[in-house]
Amino acid sequence: MFGAGCFWGVEAAFRKVPGVASTAVGYSGGHNENPTYKEVCTGGTGHAEVVEIEFDPAAVSYETLLDVLWQIHDPTTMNRQGPDMGTQYRSAIYYHSTDQEAAAKASAKVLDASGRLDNPVVTEITPASVFWRAEEYHQQYFEKQGIVH
Repeated sequence: MFGAGCFWGVEAAFRKVPGVASTAVGYSGGHNENPTYKEVCTGGTGHAEVVEIEFDPAAVSYETLLDVLWQIHDPTTMNRQGPDMGTQYRSAIYYHSTDQEAAAKASAKVLDASGRLDNPVVTEITPASVFWRAEEYHQQYFEKQGIVH
């Protein structure tokens, strides 16, 4: 699960990656059960907007997914992506295994050391908690709206 600002564009980017079997947008990392979009937007739930990604590791590596994540958002701004501000838009990696944790931390360290960014990576890297699927109208939002992204 990755958080990188508004989940619509994040989902659209990952759906284009060969080897990604499916995506779903939702909320994670907070304290409210079964949160709604309206509740998450208040910033009071503690949840981030996230994309849950199912992928075929024989077709795409977790490291490749991390590379995509670094390319599609600014990992140097914790609670802001473009015009979207608030903790629900935080930069986050929610890992599901110790291998994913190690890969995420190593990838962030390499990005930091690369000199590509003006500021340090502040992406939250924490164990995955419950994924709360967002309302259906948010799923594959750009596709439903006919927006090419």
